[in-house]
Amino acid sequence: MYPTGFLALLGAVALLLWSTRLVKTGVVRAFGDGLRSMLAKSAGHSASAAGLGLAVALALQSATATALLLTSLASRGFIALAPALAVMLGADLGSSLVVKVLSFDLKAVVPVLLSLSVAAFMLSGSARVRQFGRIGIGLSLIILSLGMIVAATAGWRGGGILDVVLSRLGDEPVMALVLAAGVTWLMHSSVAFVLLVLALSASGVVTIQLGLYLVLGANIGSGLIALALVWRESAISRRIVLGNLGFRLVGAVLALASLPLWQPLLGELGWPPAQSLAIAHVVFNAALMALFLPFVGFAARSLEGLAFVDAKAQPGHSIRHLDEALLTTPHLALGAASREVLRLAERVETMLGETMLTFNEADGVRLGAIRKLDDEVDDFQDAIKLYLTRLTRQPLQEADARRAFDLILFTTNLEHVGDIIDKSLLELAAKRRRNGVSFSPEGWRELNEFHARVVKQLKLAITVFMTNDPEMARELVREKDQIRSAERVAMESHLARLRDGAVASIETSALHLDILRDLKRINAHLVSVAHPILEAAGELRGSRLTSPAE
Repeated sequence: MYPTGFLALLGAVALLLWSTRLVKTGVVRAFGDGLRSMLAKSAGHSASAAGLGLAVALALQSATATALLLTSLASRGFIALAPALAVMLGADLGSSLVVKVLSFDLKAVVPVLLSLSVAAFMLSGSARVRQFGRIGIGLSLIILSLGMIVAATAGWRGGGILDVVLSRLGDEPVMALVLAAGVTWLMHSSVAFVLLVLALSASGVVTIQLGLYLVLGANIGSGLIALALVWRESAISRRIVLGNLGFRLVGAVLALASLPLWQPLLGELGWPPAQSLAIAHVVFNAALMALFLPFVGFAARSLEGLAFVDAKAQPGHSIRHLDEALLTTPHLALGAASREVLRLAERVETMLGETMLTFNEADGVRLGAIRKLDDEVDDFQDAIKLYLTRLTRQPLQEADARRAFDLILFTTNLEHVGDIIDKSLLELAAKRRRNGVSFSPEGWRELNEFHARVVKQLKLAITVFMTNDPEMARELVREKDQIRSAERVAMESHLARLRDGAVASIETSALHLDILRDLKRINAHLVSVAHPILEAAGELRGSRLTSPAE
């Protein structure tokens, strides 16, 4: 009996996990920007912040997804630590309310809900209506999977060995908590695990006492999921999830210690076991919010005393932000990719800034360091492009798809800038050293001035990428024309020195012109970041050619 039933249970659990993810994906794609704006506007008052967290978690069906949204905002300075902790307390309660709603017997609504949802997903031309269909399909499958779990385990009670194992586990609350926390972390969904526990209790496999231990462990495991996902993020992100995990741990210990006092109340209510556990789950998280909400300020100050090294400031060039788990939430994945693009841009900025110094060095040490940076740039570009390509294989809203394309375009252009520096400018520096020639004072001054203008363009291009500011984009494009004019003036000055017979200018003529050409090419790649912004604003011509009338 067990092998067949166990396989059926595995299939039901797999369906439960997939369907909860389906609902979360649909909600994020339909309302992600709105939910993020709600969190960003969290007021300093703890109660209002907790209310926002509750609302967002109800929509996302996940406290972990709320934590990812929240830490993304906190990393950029949109929300402080204390209100963020309050948001997470509300999110925990919201996640438990989701479980309570799904614990009701909703099988009767499945045929209608599934039919309407499939029709909406397959027939509608509206992206948001399709996401509503996705959400409805996911909810229908959650209800079906819970029924499958009950059916798969219906004959397990009284099975000898299983009874012994479960009874022993019911006598070991700490072991049950640790086991539940670990399984919740493996499933990456506390909602799915608690629903599984409710289904097993409905079939009589799990007792009320063991179910309470497992539900408390699931709450701890939910905190571990968020901690694992953001541990390599900013210091404030880690403080948020650590604080939330601390609340859960303290609450679980207090609940476990007081269990003999309040467990009998569940039995006196006379509710079915699954409903009793669902209510206990909600009460636990409501108690957490009531207990800790007044102390989020104190908790924030305590957490700020922890000496975290910001992951973004750590050395090395390993890819840090391209989390595979974020691919189901496009705006979070795009945010992660944007952070890696900025790290790539920092390396290109260093390369370009130090390139001219290699022309005056005899040992080639700096040249080798810049070439090492170019290898890092290549690694970053490959990883970012692959990550965004995987993201675009799924249906995206138009704005998300356009942002992904713009990120790939900017990343590619930065990689081209790195290649020009590595394969052309550094080669010119090595050639100057081999030939033992020197630029004329006037020529060297002109080259450095031209280089400084291109470096300034790179800094502006990075700012335009970060802000999408149309005025800065216009400034970037206007400066391109100025640099084109400056190149022409520099070439004319160089040719004038050649006519005057300046020996240094004659010896370095090819080098001089090639450097100007390469820096102009670099500027052209940098200016491309402004094109999507100006095109969206209707300020970009399709061609630079004038019409006959003009």
